[in-house]
Amino acid sequence: MQVDFHHAVTYVTARIAGFSHPEADIVAYSAQYVDDATSKGVLCFDNHALYDRINSAHKTITPKNLSDAENHLVWVPFHFLPGNDGKPAGQGNDVRFIKKLVCLPDSPPSQEMVQAAIDDKDKPYGLHRLGVTLHVYADTWAHQGFAGVMHELNEVEHAQETGNSGTYSGTLQNVLSHLLEDAVPPLGHGRAREFPDMPFLSWQYFNGLGELVRRDNTKLFCDAADALCKAMQRYRGVPAIGIGAEDMQKIAGQFLRFNDKDGNKRHQQWLDSIKNGVFSFGGAEVFYAESGSKSWKAQALGSSLDLPVYTYKDEFLGSHWKLFHDALQVHRLTVLHDILPKYGICSG
Repeated sequence: MQVDFHHAVTYVTARIAGFSHPEADIVAYSAQYVDDATSKGVLCFDNHALYDRINSAHKTITPKNLSDAENHLVWVPFHFLPGNDGKPAGQGNDVRFIKKLVCLPDSPPSQEMVQAAIDDKDKPYGLHRLGVTLHVYADTWAHQGFAGVMHELNEVEHAQETGNSGTYSGTLQNVLSHLLEDAVPPLGHGRAREFPDMPFLSWQYFNGLGELVRRDNTKLFCDAADALCKAMQRYRGVPAIGIGAEDMQKIAGQFLRFNDKDGNKRHQQWLDSIKNGVFSFGGAEVFYAESGSKSWKAQALGSSLDLPVYTYKDEFLGSHWKLFHDALQVHRLTVLHDILPKYGICSG
């Protein structure tokens, strides 16, 4: 999924779930920032204070994607949560390890992950952790069938559009030459490029096991949005009834109408809809800045750039940027060391 879902749709579902604008803003920003937090390492301050951050993503083209260690620490806990072949904890010992790593929608591990975030709701980083968790949870729908490690299971062959959007003609393979396609490592859905992340697309392909896979992204994205809403309602302690019919109809309609290949353009269309009061909660101004003076990082550190030394301010400890990175660390530790071992999965 891209910024249109992880930021805008997460905000919409948060408001439908009953969160206030400031709360939903934190959750949605955190959900998207998982894709943009690509730097890690120790930050040094002029008073000798230190803060050690981790990253939750890599840049698209980086040698780090060829590292098994990096894949297990980044792609597995933050983007391709293992589904344990759909089996509950304590079962699936007869399943090949690579099959256990395949991401599946609303899997038992993902349900435990959501509950862990709910259990931490009273922590200073509670809303930030919820946003991180919802990013991963939503991706279990979009990234289903793929694993966050290098493996032939992630092969994508003979992919073609099956819907009537007319966005793509012929096979999706036409977008890339076979030479370039083969150069893309079989990590996650890399060989499918952005097609699993486009909410308007219906398509099919053969995976690395030779199985035909049919995908209706619009339905998957609607199911994901509804599940996010229910998770947030549980977080708030209210009945988990999901998204009402009228709001769901509008969400589905926008998934289909906003069909530009550029996720940033779709994101702006969603922000315009939110501002214009399309949904039941009314109009709202929503903003996201990955970097620059309005970003969480700049607000916390005085700069969105990586500097040798930062000026320390007492407000840093309560900043959204620091709380987000606290949430990343707790999330990764919980997923890799508390949840996945219950399913016989060692990935950290």
